[in-house]
Amino acid sequence: MSLSPVEGVALAEIESGGADGEQKALAGRSPGQLVWSRLRRDRTALVSGVLLVVFVLLALAAPLVQRLYGASPSEVFGDLLDSTGMPLGYAGGVSGDHWFGLEPGVGRDIFIRMVYGIRTSLLIALGAALITTTIGVVLGILAGYLGGKADAVISWVTDVALAMPFLIFALAVVPTFSLRFYGPRDAVPTWFAVATLIGVFSAFGWTSTARLVRGQVVSLREREFVEAARASGAGLGHMLFRQLLPNIWAPILVSFSLLVPSYVTSEAALSFLNVGLPESVPSFGRMIYRSIGYLETDPAYVFFPGITIFLIVLAFNLFGDALRDALDPKSSR
Repeated sequence: MSLSPVEGVALAEIESGGADGEQKALAGRSPGQLVWSRLRRDRTALVSGVLLVVFVLLALAAPLVQRLYGASPSEVFGDLLDSTGMPLGYAGGVSGDHWFGLEPGVGRDIFIRMVYGIRTSLLIALGAALITTTIGVVLGILAGYLGGKADAVISWVTDVALAMPFLIFALAVVPTFSLRFYGPRDAVPTWFAVATLIGVFSAFGWTSTARLVRGQVVSLREREFVEAARASGAGLGHMLFRQLLPNIWAPILVSFSLLVPSYVTSEAALSFLNVGLPESVPSFGRMIYRSIGYLETDPAYVFFPGITIFLIVLAFNLFGDALRDALDPKSSR
């Protein structure tokens, strides 16, 4: 009797158990429970997971944080700047009212802008990751299962997308697309700029997921449980999304967890180059770009947004690695 890969994960975990009591405890668990158990025993997963929860909560509760904090991201505190535009006090104006200080030359509160910057980055990154993962899964599973001409066409489109330089394409398309709908003097709405960035990321980001899923499906399509479902008269949709997809969710989850931090850094890079989001929208990349001129006089300005985006990317990458280890029944961790 042949087992599907999902059943094999649980069986391998049971067989690798040490003591008899632990083996009996694992025997009644589902694959999802086994993964959760392994994640809870991983300190790296716990620490990175807590950091991610904190960042997500800050992003979701940004309006509430603004109300409790008492400052908005666009509010200017000009009276707290000296005649040269530098914040009064130490470390860029850090105080009980302004936890991370003020922006030199402008006087906006850095902390509340960072909270909304987290909101902006995660909105774009998660939205783009969801769309690219969906596209990649659909195209990859079709190419892997159907094979033949369908596989050849999808693989050719994937190769073309991989051959196109993302940064050059983004630098050329994003401003042009904005000018197509709004004039050079018109303010580009935030929703439009966000949707444009998600669209650009989605046009390129699906390729890695598609190749990953295709390879997984190719290795599964001749397995006995697939042959049995095909012999019973199952339709294409049932074969793809009821038989194959449940058995490849593990690498898809890992791929999704690693796509998010790549989009966070990509959004920051484009904002650093003054492409994408308007200046009024809080963004880590734009804050870091503005801080370049104040590296000597106000290093705290670049430190706070820099360390925050570093922690976000690091937490996602560490959690993705821990998730991959938890989903691998042969892992030693």
